Amino acid sequence: MSADETATPAAQLPSDATPRPVPTVEGLAPGTVRDWLNWAESELVSTSDSARADAEVLLARLIGSERSQLRLRHEDAIEAATVLRYASTIERRKLGEPVAYITTRQGFWTLELAVDTAVLIPRPDTETLVEWAISLLAEQAAVGRAMPADPDGRGPPYVLDLGTGSGAIALAIASERPDVSVLATDVSEAALDVARENARLNGIGDVEFGCSSWFEGLSQTPSPGGRGETIALFDLIVSNPPYIAEGDAHLASLRYEPRLALTSGADGLDAIREIVRDAPAHLKADGWLLLEHGYDQGPAVRALLQAAGFLNIESRNDFGGNERCSGGRKP
Repeated sequence: MSADETATPAAQLPSDATPRPVPTVEGLAPGTVRDWLNWAESELVSTSDSARADAEVLLARLIGSERSQLRLRHEDAIEAATVLRYASTIERRKLGEPVAYITTRQGFWTLELAVDTAVLIPRPDTETLVEWAISLLAEQAAVGRAMPADPDGRGPPYVLDLGTGSGAIALAIASERPDVSVLATDVSEAALDVARENARLNGIGDVEFGCSSWFEGLSQTPSPGGRGETIALFDLIVSNPPYIAEGDAHLASLRYEPRLALTSGADGLDAIREIVRDAPAHLKADGWLLLEHGYDQGPAVRALLQAAGFLNIESRNDFGGNERCSGGRKP
């Protein structure tokens, strides 16, 4: 007798029962997509504050569906082999592994990015930095700065993304401004491999990648646009550097993400200090430096920018209303 013939249909389960993973890997599991989503939500509710969303994202990935389309498939049957894989992903989530690492994908801006444990998971708050960068580039274009084929041959605007990780910021900017040449650097070759793959996945070509620890070694990286000339001064430098203080209690919830990309000294500002100190030597006159930072670090970052001689210093709030990015203009 087959597993299909012996399985109890979801409709006949006792009222206090929920579907459970079954040992067979052939045929259909008992229950429907709705039943398994309900089971997964009940499994996750004590460890995740987004249990239903997690359950939906993980199942949608396994059955090749968009999350938004799952409601149309609530009454569908589901393969037993898929249920076993689903149960495995739910166990990983219960242990605290981020959904993005389980699915190996994360949406950011208008892009879908590959992610693994070599890179931070891109957060929606970082889109604040992207929006600001794009608006500044538009302003520069409006006043005729560094336009393509300009009279002095400077070429398109040059943007530098320091500590690119998955490439999220660099690729989002390049996707919106194909006239801009972007150089994205990171100290981690593993992170650069992920960033290059994301450029390929999203069909974005005018981004160069190079290994560099902030500005150190920048002269050995490819020039923006791949033209082979000496690295130019940049119109815009952006960075989402590590900014969490060593020993911060929040690090426990981030244990799956690379510590190198999270922490930076006793107050979390070591990397930002270095970037602010060295950025003027790599910016054109009137070029901008934009930095992401912690929700309570805005005053300290603005003070660093002022001490380094930047003008028009300001901060921008994230979607939660917290100061998330600060920047200034080189005189």
